[in-house]
Amino acid sequence: MEIIIKIAQLLLSLSILVVFHELGHFIAARIFKTRVEKFYLFFNPWFSLFKYKHKDTEYGVGWLPLGGYVKISGMIDESMDKEQLKQEPKSWEFRSKPAWQRLIIMIGGVTVNVLLAFIIYIGILAFWGEQYLPTSEVNKYGIVADDLAAEMGLQNGDRILSIDGQPVEDFSKIPVTLILDEAKTIQVERDGQFTNIDIPEGSLGKLVKLKEPVFLSPRFPFEVEGFSDPSPAREAGLEVHDRIISVNDMPIFYFDEFVAAVKSAKGELVQTAVVRGRDTLLFEMQVSEEGMVGIRTDPTKYFEFHQKEYNLFQAIPAGLNRTVDGIGNYLKQLRLLFSPEVKAYESVGGFITIGSIFPSTWNWLAFWRLTAFLSIMLAILNLLPIPALDGGHVMFLVYEIVSGRKPSDKFMEYAQITGMIILFGLLIFANGNDIIRLFK
Repeated sequence: MEIIIKIAQLLLSLSILVVFHELGHFIAARIFKTRVEKFYLFFNPWFSLFKYKHKDTEYGVGWLPLGGYVKISGMIDESMDKEQLKQEPKSWEFRSKPAWQRLIIMIGGVTVNVLLAFIIYIGILAFWGEQYLPTSEVNKYGIVADDLAAEMGLQNGDRILSIDGQPVEDFSKIPVTLILDEAKTIQVERDGQFTNIDIPEGSLGKLVKLKEPVFLSPRFPFEVEGFSDPSPAREAGLEVHDRIISVNDMPIFYFDEFVAAVKSAKGELVQTAVVRGRDTLLFEMQVSEEGMVGIRTDPTKYFEFHQKEYNLFQAIPAGLNRTVDGIGNYLKQLRLLFSPEVKAYESVGGFITIGSIFPSTWNWLAFWRLTAFLSIMLAILNLLPIPALDGGHVMFLVYEIVSGRKPSDKFMEYAQITGMIILFGLLIFANGNDIIRLFK
């Protein structure tokens, strides 16, 4: 069921993005009185799931969910319609329009994708507001460092002050900041002293490849909030609101210390000291073979989350900032593909990777956040100067405007074929990475 929900969210998100992207081309073409022959969600080789014709345009839904397209009369595109180009140019064809009009038509899809992300962010902020855990709140108790964080030089209890000298307000953005900025140092407070940590070479590349990028988590004291089923702790006599202070005479101050203590005693009987009210009690608990005792806790009770509400007018500039930041961050991600340190190209994925970032339960907030991100991603990728993408057409149009010379139809035909080969190669590479990771 979880996979079905992820697939449903992915298909809905892609459908929204494709329709709006192609609508951008469609609207621009209609403004300049250019005929649009087809407007399709998904591709339709051999047959369509649905189609109808209104005036000069056929609208439809294809069966191959790899994108969508508009077929503009008199334009060399993925349809490779050469017969139309053999005829004399018509006034309503793309090739008959001035270069500046053709340029606006080609950037119409990208423009709408950026506007869509902007509108989504406005809606998110106006409806849900903004919530995050400030790093300053985490610094009340410090961090819990996983194996990779420890390899970088971090320790449990460290209080993170800055990355390359720049504070990070949102604790959840620390891993992303490390990767996107290709950080060199982390500044922490450790045992009351300032410590500058040099990030070892290769660590950021490992962080990119983490399937479950926990990396850092907030440290917190804890008391028993509930029990799972079965629960050796409950069977031993522990109760809700008990506070565990030692395991086998090992002092326990924080939840991560308790987890480490019981994991080191898998399958063993451990003596546990508990504070209940004003009393200190001793219990013997049987630790499972998996290193579990069936205790639940609530870390959120120890921290004050930042919550900011926006009205519609306040959400507009905040949404613009989110959009600009999203564009900047994705450009940094593309730059990392060529970074010898991070080697992000090894983590490039296709539809499986994109689908996996959606939550396993339907969550509208997460859905719209991811849709806004994918809209920005689609806009930027489409601007890459690869023939067959919008950016390829833009590149040739800019050349035409600057030089005053229009590339020949034969040249554009060969460029389109070359671009399609490049795109299919990238598609195979990305989705091939997904398949390889499934077998690892």
